[in-house]
Amino acid sequence: MKVLVTGAAGFIGSALSQRLLERGDTVIGFDNHNDYYDPLIKDARVSRNLKHGNYAHVRADLADKAAVDSCFTEYRPSRVVNLAAQAGVRYSIDNPLVYAQSNITGFLHVLEACRHGEVDHLVYASSSSVYGANTSMPFSVHDNVDHPLSLYAASKKANELMAHCYSHLYHLPTTGLRFFTVYGPWGRPDMALFKFTQAIVEGRPIQVFNHGQHRRDFTYIDDIVEGIVRVLDSPACPNSDWDGSSPDPGTSAAPWRVYNIGNSSPVHLMDYISALEVALGKKADIEYLPLQPGDVPDTYADVTDLANDFGYRPTTTVAEGVASFVHWYLDYFGVKQ
Repeated sequence: MKVLVTGAAGFIGSALSQRLLERGDTVIGFDNHNDYYDPLIKDARVSRNLKHGNYAHVRADLADKAAVDSCFTEYRPSRVVNLAAQAGVRYSIDNPLVYAQSNITGFLHVLEACRHGEVDHLVYASSSSVYGANTSMPFSVHDNVDHPLSLYAASKKANELMAHCYSHLYHLPTTGLRFFTVYGPWGRPDMALFKFTQAIVEGRPIQVFNHGQHRRDFTYIDDIVEGIVRVLDSPACPNSDWDGSSPDPGTSAAPWRVYNIGNSSPVHLMDYISALEVALGKKADIEYLPLQPGDVPDTYADVTDLANDFGYRPTTTVAEGVASFVHWYLDYFGVKQ
């Protein structure tokens, strides 16, 4: 297949691109390489994929409609995975306008390009953040998600609604994936594992919010990529049993679906930190802080639908995944132990 991957310089996008290339697909990467975090790591991720003859890279912004349209016209992808977005729950508290431009306007440009480009299937990144104030565990795609706690979460819920409109009006198959705390080698510097590792290596204290009482459904990057590929290969279909008098939030009479993609095994944050201490062979100096605005105490993915429809079964334990990240981090930054 010819697959367009937006956010291809990002953590998940670069790993997905690599996997698609390895199986023989042609991949067009699209990314603006912004400075939300160090662009050098983005450049390094892309450089791995540029070694493949079937990879092309477009450096542009999804908010630039002309650039998006030009990319679709030149490369004519048959399938699209939209992973480009302004990420970060806490960042959205102080920088809300960025989220409207990237996550709303940018996504609309992708939808329009897919519609006019007769794309077979659009898979796009949603987030566990959409569950917001929900406290019933595990989080299910069949639950209502109308109470977001951050603009980031609201923008992701908006993406799901926008995709449904295009699935209904234009019969564009769309599938949203609600990611649950992805981690692993080449991970984002703004996320906890990267920050914790850097601080411990440098002998600085780590900041642990909610006094360490968080539980997160940490999901290893390889398990995430496996799920994305399986979904990409099977365009969304209408649910023939969908009933408008009792609407199921997770399916539709249109070719539209949303799925949770996570490890379905929440881990206490302090246990996650313990795994990191073991992998580094060094104890952390911890500064405990209260829950931050926009954060939720716990996440826990019900992946029953993804398992039933695609045979999805994450296999990487936190101990294994954290150790893999630490091995990459020490090698990438040339840290001697």
